[in-house]
Amino acid sequence: MYFQSLIRASSLHMAGTAMRVSRLVLLLFLAAQLFDGLFTYVAVSAVGTHAEGNVILAAWMNLLGPGPTLFAAKLVAAAAGVFVYTRGMHRLLAGLTALYGLMAIGPWLVVYRTWP
Repeated sequence: MYFQSLIRASSLHMAGTAMRVSRLVLLLFLAAQLFDGLFTYVAVSAVGTHAEGNVILAAWMNLLGPGPTLFAAKLVAAAAGVFVYTRGMHRLLAGLTALYGLMAIGPWLVVYRTWP
């Protein structure tokens, strides 16, 4: 009986830790979306829509402007991240967050490091 309650308490502690880590990953994902939107907006405002690597977003920027286009795109991405989180696919969200950091935020940091 003692060991069962000890195991149960340990499981609850591990579940609480996993929940905190998954929430941190969600916050990092949302922060990545925010910063990518800001970095893109600044670059597109400074040099034009060719600074956007996604041709679909660049086309929408030419139609609606960079602000509304980026707001809508980042809102959809954030909603997708929250959806993945609420479905319990925390490893997928962690992978997407890491991939986003490497493929979106990283290049912007390189660009802004060499920005005149």
